[in-house]
Amino acid sequence: MQNSTITTVATTRDGSDIQQVTIARGDVTATLITWGASLQDLRLSGVAHGFALGSPDALDYTGPMRHFGSIVGPVANRIAGGRLVLNEQEIQLEQSEAATGNCLHGGSTGFSKRNWTLVEADAQAATFAITHDDGLGNFPGTIEARARYEIAEDGALVLELTGTADRQTWFAPAFHGYWNLDGSNDLSGHRLTVMADTYLPVDAAQIPLGAPEPVAETQFDYRTPRAPEPDLDHNFCLTDEQGSMRTACVVEAGEFRLTVQTTEVGLQVYSGGNLNTAPTTGHHGKPYAANAGIAIEPQFWPDTPNHPDYPSAAIAPGQPYRQVSRFHVTRTP
Repeated sequence: MQNSTITTVATTRDGSDIQQVTIARGDVTATLITWGASLQDLRLSGVAHGFALGSPDALDYTGPMRHFGSIVGPVANRIAGGRLVLNEQEIQLEQSEAATGNCLHGGSTGFSKRNWTLVEADAQAATFAITHDDGLGNFPGTIEARARYEIAEDGALVLELTGTADRQTWFAPAFHGYWNLDGSNDLSGHRLTVMADTYLPVDAAQIPLGAPEPVAETQFDYRTPRAPEPDLDHNFCLTDEQGSMRTACVVEAGEFRLTVQTTEVGLQVYSGGNLNTAPTTGHHGKPYAANAGIAIEPQFWPDTPNHPDYPSAAIAPGQPYRQVSRFHVTRTP
């Protein structure tokens, strides 16, 4: 590893060292940490504020900021009742979301709650790796996962998530970063555009009710720019086939624009209605409160293991997983 800034910035209670790496290209700088393979900060030169919510203290990512800029998985989002079905066999996962009994973001041993290994880094890119052992959290199969961040020539932050397994299993990781473009305390000055004609209605436990429904004439129609609803937390259906890069959404505020492109079939958009990190403070020296940032999460559709009609997140030996997403902050014309 060379031409990158790598330091040990914290030690966890179990004695694990959290490493931090800084990558840069042009006027873009990204700070990354091994805990959760998280994006800790994203900056443009000459701009006083960062664009990714987070904390300068890496230990905060082991607690109140565990989902800030992290990779979540091995299956992101919610699995209803923690019930996973594989080859007609039902597997009971940890019901980590106490209020609903769902398994959320892989449970207590999920990717965002563990220290990854920094395996490669240079001036413009860094790669993190983690092994999710067979049976950990009751997920079947040993999964070898990697997260590679790179600042592209045009200044976009490109994230490649890959994974292989030694037996058939479910694998659907996601990036869980919160964004605020104008440096304010909330999203009141932001506008959101989502390039999706359908979305997934959900029940009170945030589990999809069934097939996608049109966004037209609903509160989920973001095909033209408007302010994000304060209680938004839904999956938008981009396509039913993974693989080709497409523009998923655009967020605008002040003089800045975030354009998100992805190969994934869905996009979870969460306007941070339940955020409350108090007393822990973020980059701006204050706790993050409700609607402090918007989470943009390229992903498979939620609860896909229990919906045979959804795009399948199953992988098997010889069938590797790969996702590429681009997060590009630019100044508006």
